[in-house]
Amino acid sequence: MLSEQGAERSREEELAAQEAALKALREKILEWKDTLGCTPSACVTTFGCQMNARDSEKLCGVLKEAGFEICEDEAADLVIYNTCTVRDNANQRVYGRLGHLGAMKKQHPGKRIALCGCMMQEEGVIKRIRESYRFVDLIFGTHNLYRFPELLLRMFDEKEMVVDVWPEGRAIVEKLPVSRKYAFKSGVNIMFGCNNFCTYCIVPYVRGRERSRASAEILKEIEELAASGVSEVMLLGQNVNSYGRGCEGELCFSQLLKEVEKIDGIRRIRFMTSHPKDLSDELIEVMASSEKICDHLHLPVQSGSSRILKLMNRCYSREQYLELVGRLKAAMPDLSLTTDIIVGFPGETEEDIEETISLVEEVKYDNAFTFIYSPRSGTPAAKMPRVMSEEETQKGFDRLLKTVQDCARERVQRFEGRISEALVEGMNEHDASMVTGRLANNLLVHFKGDASMIGSYRRVRLAENKGFYYIGEEV
Repeated sequence: MLSEQGAERSREEELAAQEAALKALREKILEWKDTLGCTPSACVTTFGCQMNARDSEKLCGVLKEAGFEICEDEAADLVIYNTCTVRDNANQRVYGRLGHLGAMKKQHPGKRIALCGCMMQEEGVIKRIRESYRFVDLIFGTHNLYRFPELLLRMFDEKEMVVDVWPEGRAIVEKLPVSRKYAFKSGVNIMFGCNNFCTYCIVPYVRGRERSRASAEILKEIEELAASGVSEVMLLGQNVNSYGRGCEGELCFSQLLKEVEKIDGIRRIRFMTSHPKDLSDELIEVMASSEKICDHLHLPVQSGSSRILKLMNRCYSREQYLELVGRLKAAMPDLSLTTDIIVGFPGETEEDIEETISLVEEVKYDNAFTFIYSPRSGTPAAKMPRVMSEEETQKGFDRLLKTVQDCARERVQRFEGRISEALVEGMNEHDASMVTGRLANNLLVHFKGDASMIGSYRRVRLAENKGFYYIGEEV
């Protein structure tokens, strides 16, 4: 059961409440520090997409501002799970790990546990947690994250489980402190929610309807990020192509990109996710003429069968998708395309899978995220009958995966010998003498270097193709 939304406030009132709550929270954490004899620790574990990752940076920002020491150990004094509910196995992972946290809390009764994110918006989840995981201290959803400081205060002040999950979104208040994972790149929320209602997807039900941030606020945030040393931004939304729709006097997405490009200090612009039905000729023109927009586009197709696409409510056909890809490649011949594909959707047959495989062979994606369909309760597809057996679905998935991998290897090969600019993102996980950089087309390259290079741009010759990445040489 979702909570009733709290009293509505103006933006100014929300910001004042955030500031007051943070001040009170700092005092509360100082008291806890005296009780523990050390600085309280907090661990935020993120499940799901880039938008969840950005939300977790806000959670960490508030926690650091309040006086917590941030760590990655779930033995921390406060553990927060920022959940995802796109697939059922994501929910099951959370339930499984909650059992582990419950055992830890028995040993350390002062431990606090909080749950937030998309899973908390799903019907029936709160009831199950109340019944089976009564040791959880705080639950909130996707629509009231900006009240996190107040919710933390309530968690400390109230003896019972605090549940504050709103059925729909209201204000957009983006002034929480942020603790970014990277100093040199950052995600930027430009919109929230989704209006597309693909029949397999729970997102519109847990994230709500589309709401666009004011472009002036977005641009101001990016200017502040650039001033702090950020050189790469990723504009985030469930469907960025529909940014500004229904907002009188507001920019559309292609116009927003033009304005972002004008900001000094920003060298790379990325965005996701793009719905094919809303990708305009104007956006293609802006991408093709830009010196900052990365030559990588994630364009989910989901299926190569027009019949299945209609059942999915994707609002385009196979032919329309291929025609769009043709226009993209004509404007940007070297564009790297990636996609999402579902196998085993209700009603899908082996013939439909063959159509998907043939589409992959025609488009020649640089990579694809492939999934076996997982029914989500509360979506129309969950009630649709499935035609293929699990064994047949797995065979189809395996054939598709091989095709995707073969195409990706072929596409990656074309870069061998080129000199490209790589943004150094960190040390190589397997070789301490090497760093890992990312090209504008999203390809990874590993080359000799040290930690002093992290965050810088280096010209690298792509010397040795390793299938899905390169070993390079700085030039």
